[in-house]
Parts: sequence; C-alpha cells; structure tokens
Amino acid sequence: MIFVTVGSQKFPFNRLIEKVDQMAGDGVIREEVLIQTGTSDYIPRHCRHRDFYDREEFKTMIDTCTVLITHGGVGTVIDAVKRGKKVVAVPRLARYGEHVDNHQLQLLEQFHRMNLIEGCRDVEKLPGALRKVKTRTYAPYPSNTQRFVASVGRYIGSL
Repeated sequence: MIFVTVGSQKFPFNRLIEKVDQMAGDGVIREEVLIQTGTSDYIPRHCRHRDFYDREEFKTMIDTCTVLITHGGVGTVIDAVKRGKKVVAVPRLARYGEHVDNHQLQLLEQFHRMNLIEGCRDVEKLPGALRKVKTRTYAPYPSNTQRFVASVGRYIGSL
C-alpha cells in the first residue's frame, strides 16, 4: 500500500493529490493508495482518501505502507525514515499558494543528498521518483538519541 500525506497545513496541496490520483487512474500505480488530503479540495476518484487520520491511524498507515509519498514536512519525513520507510517527498511551494515560503524545498534537497529519501521537486516527475524509490537502498536515519542518552548517563554517573 502507498500512503500519501499532505500534512495538516491550512494550505491545500492539490498538485500532489491530483498527480497521484491520475497515476492510479492511468495504471502507473497498481497497488492500493490511501491519501490523507488535509485541507485540499481536490477529491480523488481512483484512491481511497480521508481528510485527516488520528494519531494512531496515521502511525499505522506509515507502519504498513510500502512507500510514503509526502509533502516536505520535516516531522513526517524524519518519522518515516526512522521507521525505515521508503519516502518520496514533494515540497509545498509558495508560488502555488501551498506554503508561505519554499523551506520544504531546501529540506528535501538536504535529505536527498544524505540519501535518506527520494526528493521530487516537480510532481510531473513523480512516476520516475516512485520507480526509483522502489529499487534504491537508502541510508538509515542518523539519530543522535543514543549519543544523547549516553551523554546524560555519563553526566549522572559523575554526580
């Protein structure tokens, strides 16, 4: 199953939802697609969808999907790569009224350079990005949690 999420911003992200729906309708995507549409007003015709999932449902969707197609929200991307998920991320862009600036583009470029995700700057290139993400191996997320816990442990031990 492919899970698509556009986050919870007050801005719609119709470009991404329309492209995924078109790909499903054209047979480019043959597996089940579930879309969290957020505040977008495009209604998918070829994919199951819901405006929002609660926290537990959202976690289950990420855990069970084979690929996550998402906006460039840092929280969603990091959560997915920490779980070892294959991620295609498409940035929300200010010129389309999808966000106030283009910070998601910069974040995605950095994550892509780190080989954590498949960044997709242009929704028209989404079919190729989806093909790539299914065959590539990505780096594990370099979490600092263990180093932080060890540092706190050393500090407490020194008291």
